[in-house]
Amino acid sequence: MSWTDEKVEKLKELWSKGQTASQIAEALGDTTRNAVIGKAHRLNLEARAPSKQTNKQQGFKKNKKTQKTVSRKSRFKSILLDKNFEPEKPTSLEELTDTTCRWPIGHPDEDSFYFCGRKPVEDFSYCKLHVLYAFQPKNTKEEPITKEDEVPAFLEKKIKSAS
Repeated sequence: MSWTDEKVEKLKELWSKGQTASQIAEALGDTTRNAVIGKAHRLNLEARAPSKQTNKQQGFKKNKKTQKTVSRKSRFKSILLDKNFEPEKPTSLEELTDTTCRWPIGHPDEDSFYFCGRKPVEDFSYCKLHVLYAFQPKNTKEEPITKEDEVPAFLEKKIKSAS
């Protein structure tokens, strides 16, 4: 489909009246909704008012932000500081609930296979100890070695912390 001057004028007119891109495409004939949207964008026609659904979603996000909730990442960081772990409570698959840690211990083919069974951290499937195993923080990007004789800064830090 090629955009003639007549079709462009009709697009501008229908767009200013507030018709949808689908309605305009139908009125023009031989074009698609996406073609109408693309041409309107290229013509820099005024943007449409946001839909009611968009407003509802934005309002929900604002309400969610105003509530004082602790993010999953900050809860994870607080677990790193706490080193007191309750003893394991070996649990079979049939005994698992939402209030037991689901970390598998051993291999499922072994007779001694079980699940941790401790109380899980809120919003996680695992206890404090196994959250530390399951959710490893991302490492910073390691720098490549530029000279053969030079030790990279990240290795120096690791050497210092190990001593």
